Order: sequence, then structure tokens, then C-alpha cells
Amino acid sequence: MNGMASDHNTSSREEYLPHYLQKEDPFASKLSREADIIAGFYLTVIGILSTLGNGYVIFMSSKRKKKLRPAEIMTVNLAVCDLGISVVGKPFSIISFFSHRWVFGWMGCRWYGWAGFFFGCGSLITMTAVSLDRYLKICHLSYGTWLKRHHAFISLAIIWAYATFWATVPFAGVGNYAPEPFGTSCTLDWWLAQASVAGQAFILSILFFCLLFPTAVIVFSYVKIILKVKSSTKEVAHYDTRIQNSNVLEMKLTKVAMLICAGFLIAWIPYAVVSVWSAFGQPDSVPIQFSVVPTLLAKSAAMYNPIIYQVIDCKFACCRSGGLKTLQKKNSSKKSR
Repeated sequence: MNGMASDHNTSSREEYLPHYLQKEDPFASKLSREADIIAGFYLTVIGILSTLGNGYVIFMSSKRKKKLRPAEIMTVNLAVCDLGISVVGKPFSIISFFSHRWVFGWMGCRWYGWAGFFFGCGSLITMTAVSLDRYLKICHLSYGTWLKRHHAFISLAIIWAYATFWATVPFAGVGNYAPEPFGTSCTLDWWLAQASVAGQAFILSILFFCLLFPTAVIVFSYVKIILKVKSSTKEVAHYDTRIQNSNVLEMKLTKVAMLICAGFLIAWIPYAVVSVWSAFGQPDSVPIQFSVVPTLLAKSAAMYNPIIYQVIDCKFACCRSGGLKTLQKKNSSKKSR
């Protein structure tokens, strides 16, 4: 019986044809023209806001590039990844939505899929590095004394190498990039898992190293930070003003990082769930109209971060000005004495 079941599973995998190999045109839109136009306008707005916001973050950071701290260097790298997604990827999908079909062929599809996966993976691994930095900075105070700028640049090299490796692995024959079921966008070929055991191994490796493991590190880091902050709030209250101000600024940086990670995961987890179901669930069981919503939500992730920077930056300015005023009062009182 087991032999018959395994033979049935093998034959079903061999008989399975993903949507892009079936008779119909894989690049023709499966949505209505009105839905494509709405999606095109949505992505246009997201693309403009993301480009302007992340471009502004990079421009302002470049004006004080020699004064950037390691955590801020990582934040700039995140803005570079988000800008890359907006500039390199979004024009392809916007044009295709307005054209009611993918107009760039298989080469354009693979390039678009690679770029989206490359910058998306770079964003998540950057946030993983930021969460570890925050965890070590808050929970292991001695870490901050030896961390230098060149350590941040070494981390950036590792991040870009990691993203390049996993985004390029599909071109080595173990995976591929393919059109989405709705036809006007491209992504990692999740449907390989339906066709062979090798495809399943590839998809599981991608899920672990490019989603589950980084997310677990992020969650672990911020849970430990929250527990540490709760236990040390009373201790900080006994320190002098300068230490209190420094602690406030560190916590503001940590809140920025937590909000960025939360926004990224909220935007991408629905898409990840749909992708995993496409890979390991019943073949072609995800409705086409349903699959487009998580895709559009994931494409909006690059827009959130500049908004978070600006909201928290106002509080940063208040903290800095408050700290400066306190120090000025102390200095003036000393002089008068």
C-alpha cells in the first residue's frame, strides 16, 4: 500500500503543470481591466511616495555621513533597499498593470523577480542586523563600547552578499522566477514544490534562511529588549540627566527599529502565507483575485519606513533639545556659583 501511495504521489508530481506552462498565455492578465487600472494607480502612488521618502532619508543622511552611528548606517542601508525596490521594480509592474498584461517577456520577468527578491531579502536581513544591534546595545551594555563604524560596514558587506547569494541561487538550476497567477507581475517560482522533491527542498531552504530564521532573530531580540527595559526602568531613574537622555535616545532608536520591523512583517506575512500555500497546498487552490491582494500589500512595505523616521525624528529633536537645555542650565548655575 505504501508503495502504491508513493507511486501515486510521484506520478501526480510528474503530471502537475504550473499555471505558466499551461496552454493559456502566462503573461495575459487574469483580472478585469478596471482592476488592473486601480492596481496600477495604487502602485504609482506607492512608488512615488516611497521614492521621495527614501530618497529624502538618503539625501539627509549623506549630509552628515561622517557623523552617522552604526545603527544609523544600517537604517540608511534599509532606505537604499526600499529605494531599489521602488526604482528598479515598481515601473515594470505599473506599466504591466496599465497594459493589462506583462509586456517584458521572460527575461524581464526573471529580472523583476530577482530584483524584488534581492532587495526584499536585503531589507529583512538589514532589519535582522538592526534588531541584534539593539539587543546587544540594550541588554549587553559593554557591547556599545567596542562597536565602531567599520563593524557596521562589514555587516553591510555580509548583508549584500547574503541577499545576492539567495536571489541568484534560482539561476543555478535549482529554482526559477515565474509570472504570478494573475499575470501582470513575477515572483519566485513557488510552484516548483508541487512538481518535485528537489523543488520542495529549494522552497523550504528559501523559507528558512530568508524568512523564518531572520524573523525568529528579530522576535527574540525585541522580546529580550522589552523584558530588559521593564526590569531596568527603576535603575535608570537614579542616574544623572546625561545618562537618562542617552538612554532615552537609545530607546527611541529601538522603537524606530521595532516599528520598521513590524511594518515590514505585517506587509509581507500575508504574501508569505499565500506563497507557502501555493507551494505546499492543493495545486491552484488559491483564487487568482485573492492572490493579488497580498502581492499589492507587500509592495507597499517600502513606503512605511520614511513615515516612521519622520514621526520619531520629531521626538528625537525634542529629546535632544531637552537634554541640551538641561545641560545649559547646569553649566550656567555652575558659572554663577
